[in-house]
Amino acid sequence: MSPRFPTPETLERRRIAVFLAVAFGVSWATALAIYLTGGLGDSLELAPGITLATVLLPTAYMFGPAIGNVAARLTTGEGWANLMLRPNPRSALRAYAAAWFVPAGLVVLGAALYFVVFPGQFDPTMAAFHEQVGGAGDPWVLAIVQVVLAMTIAPLLNALVAFGEEFGWRAYLLPKLAPLGATRAVVLSGVVWGAWHWPILAMGYNYGFGYPGFPWTGMLAFLPFTVGTGTFLAWLTVREGSVWVASVGHGAINAIAAISLLFLAGQPNSLLGPTPVGLLAVLPWLVLAAWLLRDRSWFPGEAA
Repeated sequence: MSPRFPTPETLERRRIAVFLAVAFGVSWATALAIYLTGGLGDSLELAPGITLATVLLPTAYMFGPAIGNVAARLTTGEGWANLMLRPNPRSALRAYAAAWFVPAGLVVLGAALYFVVFPGQFDPTMAAFHEQVGGAGDPWVLAIVQVVLAMTIAPLLNALVAFGEEFGWRAYLLPKLAPLGATRAVVLSGVVWGAWHWPILAMGYNYGFGYPGFPWTGMLAFLPFTVGTGTFLAWLTVREGSVWVASVGHGAINAIAAISLLFLAGQPNSLLGPTPVGLLAVLPWLVLAAWLLRDRSWFPGEAA
């Protein structure tokens, strides 16, 4: 057993079941409320620029897994040990640096791969983006500002919301699945994380509505993304025994994920890219995941 990432000796099925029931129940009930009040695109407006969906998604929906963690501990008598809430910023400086900057490199690689395959959709003038912002300012200056924000303060701000997911998926479910072995635990937790997104994908989140096989193909296409990025986040969590480093990594992914859309011309094939939820653009993440799972000595119980 790793002192930083304590895991049970056997699969605790009851605790896993309670966690999943609450995590999915809270989030999917929230998705139903959003759907019944206009969905993501026509959500009930609470104030100028603020809709019910924009309030519920980063709160009730995203914190369903965190609530599942607490509920499972309360109802099964597990107690409050091994919460992995210590940030350890000094001892984990390299891990935090990796969480902060690695996502940007992989997102850019994935977008480049997409634009190599579909060169006609790459527009270095950013004409569509310039039109979207009303023709105000130099698009390159605006793009640089967005990149700077995505690489500086945005990962930290996004981490506060991402904590709701990471406290559930990486700080609770992943260690509970550890008796299955590294590969099965990491991949299965990634698949579960992806399936948890399905109601909002069915409302057009990430992929929109116009792709072939909507919404089922989008639901399936999303799983490689959550497995690939989930492996990276699992590695961070296990390595440092802290949910916060994974939250920063998750926040960094969210901060930089859409940067390729600034250079997009025309309508993309959203199932393929250019954002990392596409099957082409996610390939760098899957390569990293395969490399991390090839040498599993970082995972508790695996041979060095």
